Amino acid sequence: MKKFPDVIPVFPLSGVIYFPKTNLPLNIFEKRYLDLVNDAYRKDKFMGMVQSKKEGNTVYNVGCLGKISDYQKSKDGRILINLTGVSRFKILKEISCKKLYREFQVEYKDFVTDTKEEESKINLITIEEKAKTFFKKNGLLLNWKEFEKLDHMQRINTLAMIAPITNEEKQKLLEAISLEDKFNTLESIISFYLYDTGLNNQTIQ
Repeated sequence: MKKFPDVIPVFPLSGVIYFPKTNLPLNIFEKRYLDLVNDAYRKDKFMGMVQSKKEGNTVYNVGCLGKISDYQKSKDGRILINLTGVSRFKILKEISCKKLYREFQVEYKDFVTDTKEEESKINLITIEEKAKTFFKKNGLLLNWKEFEKLDHMQRINTLAMIAPITNEEKQKLLEAISLEDKFNTLESIISFYLYDTGLNNQTIQ
């Protein structure tokens, strides 16, 4: 497995979950996160994203390591970046530091498949048809022709990232170890919503 940093700066953000091989644009304006991004960009360009919980200052144990692939400063002091997902991580402990932002000791061993180029045998036709119906019902647009050019992992991760489901459901998808587990969980979630609204047997072209 590729070597990633054991201690990383982490941006906790409620409702924002992203996955390996997906892109996340961020508009940074708060002082502590401006410091985080600038420090990460000068060091190795790695930073973590993790979903914060509703209770206090706590975060979920699993997040995603990203690499800053685009960095632009605006005239008003904001920083616009693009994060490219690399690998999920599990938080071991928070590191005490004097910085404005938070740092965590993490490990990646549960998610070694995130960096492997393996072609999946998963049949995506059924879930994609369900996703088209589900997205249309919720007023979401996706360029399906471009989507079909992605590999299996990118397709499943993209659907999981943008699907109009709860934060807890997205976190469950993020924590699914294998691609097959993630696929089955995602299909189950989408099917539940479609069944709940009586749309499970409808598809669109």
